Amino acid sequence: MSKILLMAESGSDITPELAAQFGISIVPMHVTFGGETRDDGAFPVTEMFDHYKATHEPPRTSGCTPHDFEVAFERVLGENPGAEILYLAYSACTTCSMQSAVMTADGRDDIRIIDTKSVSAGQMAVVLRVAKALREHPEMTMDEAAAVAEEAIAKVRMGFIPGDLDYLRAGGRVSNAAYLGAKILGLHPLIEVQDGKLISTRKYRGSMARVIAQMAREYPEANALRKDEVYLIYGEGLAQSVRQEVEGILQEKGYAVRGWVRTGCVIAAHSGPGSFGIVGFAE
Repeated sequence: MSKILLMAESGSDITPELAAQFGISIVPMHVTFGGETRDDGAFPVTEMFDHYKATHEPPRTSGCTPHDFEVAFERVLGENPGAEILYLAYSACTTCSMQSAVMTADGRDDIRIIDTKSVSAGQMAVVLRVAKALREHPEMTMDEAAAVAEEAIAKVRMGFIPGDLDYLRAGGRVSNAAYLGAKILGLHPLIEVQDGKLISTRKYRGSMARVIAQMAREYPEANALRKDEVYLIYGEGLAQSVRQEVEGILQEKGYAVRGWVRTGCVIAAHSGPGSFGIVGFAE
């Protein structure tokens, strides 16, 4: 029976350790700053933050190219004769990655492509759910693995609070008027991933620590998240004391925190340092 191998982009923020543990192939997305385009994950996110702080030049992100997928497909299938690839893509609403893969895989029957309609740790949660299912049931067919993925995609929920609105403004994601209003009023937008799109659904007021604690109290119950699997997202620079407070809040409510996911350069380029988010699956 064919062996099913998983693939995702670096923007999923799957760590090298998890990728190695579950045999997940990671295809690099790209970040441009300082006149140079580099692979996401090939350098520390603090380097991008330091450059923006010094120059106020916003980093730009771009998806995987057809060449990136050509290299990845050839490597994975060359090393695993008779295998099939299930590529669980970063939201196609936000990047060209999935379209690049579709172009590259045209005419092949050993590659299945599914849009996770999520980003960062939301995509990671979907990929890990499929990876664990494949580990428990190695006899699973591609259709069965795809069904597990589709069920996870329908139930995954992700919300996050950007750490620094300067990055959203510099990247053109919010207007100057909205940015100034938020700064003056001390507002922090909650960004949720809905059907693949990043949408501001509400605004919190107060210090970052205060609104993160409020989100931790409200978001899981508001989205009817399962209590046995919650992931927390943090941007470089989020205080350890805030992280500890959040864990305490969730544990008091009976949620099992499965891990903290540090944002890589793709999400961090838009959310800045000190961001926070929650990912889980709806009941």
